[in-house]
Amino acid sequence: MTATILDGKAFAAGIRTQVAANVERLKTENGITPGLAVVLVGEDPASQVYVRSKGKQTVEVGMNSYEHKLDVETPEADLLALIEQLNADPAVHGILVQLPLPSHLNEDLVINSIDPAKDVDGFHISNVGLLGTGQKSMVPCTPLGCLMMLREHHGSLSGLDAVVVGRSNIVGKPMAQLLLGDSCTVTIAHSRTKDLPDVVRRADIVIAAVGRPQMVPGDWIKPGATVIDVGINRIPAPEKGEGKTRLVGDVDFDTAVEVAGAITPVPGGVGPMTIACLLANTVTACCRANGLAEPEGLTA
Repeated sequence: MTATILDGKAFAAGIRTQVAANVERLKTENGITPGLAVVLVGEDPASQVYVRSKGKQTVEVGMNSYEHKLDVETPEADLLALIEQLNADPAVHGILVQLPLPSHLNEDLVINSIDPAKDVDGFHISNVGLLGTGQKSMVPCTPLGCLMMLREHHGSLSGLDAVVVGRSNIVGKPMAQLLLGDSCTVTIAHSRTKDLPDVVRRADIVIAAVGRPQMVPGDWIKPGATVIDVGINRIPAPEKGEGKTRLVGDVDFDTAVEVAGAITPVPGGVGPMTIACLLANTVTACCRANGLAEPEGLTA
């Protein structure tokens, strides 16, 4: 058996199409253009690429993009003052501070200074608490993308056994909350879980988000299970030449694809969904700020 490949690029393109349609509706019917502000501190190359991609896609769906690039030595007080300004700006509906931040900045303090209603990353402690208690919140983008793909593939997730490998605040914990919200039976596992292979083998759904390249081999996967690989790891690729690398996930794709019922590739799986869901969250935040109906199919 060879698994169905869950094409994140195609799914993300569909999300962006829905977002663009909702943006056009907001402009035409309400005279409102959703706005996303992204703050980048420093010159981390990976972050710069990511911020450029976010800005480009924001404009492509018809939203306003506001980019704030700050020097790596920016004092914490200056960053907090910028966030306060963005919180008060009615043209800005979503605020994202690109992580990681330079070491002299307190990430928790910075994240929790963002207006929770504009926290389109879903990292503010208020949104974490709302999600954990099943209330309306802004949902972290990567777990939201995973949930959308699972719903599209399975329809109802009710009663399925799900194992989330990884316990990060960004993916693992919110992913587990979302799956519970869809009536899955959820286990959070991690590198110190006893008998981890056997725990994973019980799962109808495996979410691998542990940050270790190819940690989950095919013989850990229950035949027919759905595997969502959140990992993005760069490993040496000597076959491409000296010093070359390639991207792999947390799952050993070549062995897992022969066992799973469906699987996301790396690259081209979960990755494209993250920015698409960021755009979806911005539209949702805009609708909530203006007392308008939320767009269907773009929220948890």
